[in-house]
Amino acid sequence: ALLPIPLLIWGACVYTGKAHSLYHTVRKRAAKMNARLQDSLSGIRETFAFNRELHEISRFEKKSRDYCDGTLDVMRLWAIYSPTMMFLGSLGTAFILLYGIGLVRADEITIGALVAFIGYLALFYTPINQLHSVNHMLQHALASGERLFEIIDREPDVKEIPNAILPGTNMRGEIEFQGVSFAYVKGKPALDNLSFKIQPGEKIALVGHTGSGKSTLMKLLLRFYDIDSGRISIDGLSVSDLKISYLREQIGMVSQDPFLFNGTVAENILYGNVEASPEEMGKAALAAHADDFITKLPNGYDTLVGERGVKLSGGEKHRIAIARTFLKNPPILILDEATASVDTETETKIKDALIHLMAGRTTIVIAHRLSTLEGANRILVMKSGKLVDSGTHDTMINAETEYAQLFRSQMHL
Repeated sequence: ALLPIPLLIWGACVYTGKAHSLYHTVRKRAAKMNARLQDSLSGIRETFAFNRELHEISRFEKKSRDYCDGTLDVMRLWAIYSPTMMFLGSLGTAFILLYGIGLVRADEITIGALVAFIGYLALFYTPINQLHSVNHMLQHALASGERLFEIIDREPDVKEIPNAILPGTNMRGEIEFQGVSFAYVKGKPALDNLSFKIQPGEKIALVGHTGSGKSTLMKLLLRFYDIDSGRISIDGLSVSDLKISYLREQIGMVSQDPFLFNGTVAENILYGNVEASPEEMGKAALAAHADDFITKLPNGYDTLVGERGVKLSGGEKHRIAIARTFLKNPPILILDEATASVDTETETKIKDALIHLMAGRTTIVIAHRLSTLEGANRILVMKSGKLVDSGTHDTMINAETEYAQLFRSQMHL
């Protein structure tokens, strides 16, 4: 009765190894297929504009076919394994039947005893056959779990030190970079021995060609990455010694392309302070000159903005982002060309809102267009990750400086 057991164990071990590998491959192919689909949907306007619908369908079909082939490989393995295990389990019944017939003929047992034993044997092998199905589902779950835990168990690149400092009050906004160097790829520095100091409440403009390191500088200030050498401090405290949540709570950012979540206007504004009251949210919207267009929307503040704010114009998204930052009320402000890609009338409204937002805050303006430098106390000019010029517009424009060359090239002088 137990002769097939070693064969069942051996078969289960072989199947487990092969099924686990195949399911792991299937999960990877499913991830690639979903990534392709997400990419195609995100760029659907470009697909339509370049008339590449058939091309995108072809690319998705290739990923889909890879996923389908992987799934079929698993099913073929199961189609062989399952009946084979059931056949091996049935051999025990065949052996007992052949041996039992001999015992019945020899009058050692009765036919009833043989039938009863075969019934007991069926009760023994039924759970074993069910274990094969459980093993099949388990390998599927384990492969999915491994893909999930690859993300969950991944160590963050930026780690908070034990006993990190948590000041009891907001910062004043004094920022200092001391000999800061950083590289995304070893041997290709994005910032090289950068040093400067910003006083509380000062408005600084960062200018330079694309790739000069302006945006990298802001990412390091927010501690999205850790520096390779040097020191970044706020109010004399190194950013690496501060609690990350506290550090990022002290800094507000309005980017060139603000991201809006797929929710209501109110939910996106309240992202700056989820505990704010409706009255506070309304004041923030008024200060950002957003209330006038929000009240004209079909459901006002409860209007859904769509994925990434697709139902709103660029200027409307910028003003919601400004309102969100008003609600956060940080002592340090980063503006990454917040008036880009909008018409003149909208730019005027955004600039007016930004003037109110910058009042009394340490402000860093990343300027891609030199026309946005109005009101800056000081201009820092970057080139290839280094600070090459520093001063006011009037002092640098009349000298042979990198800033003067940038200004002339943009003004076509």
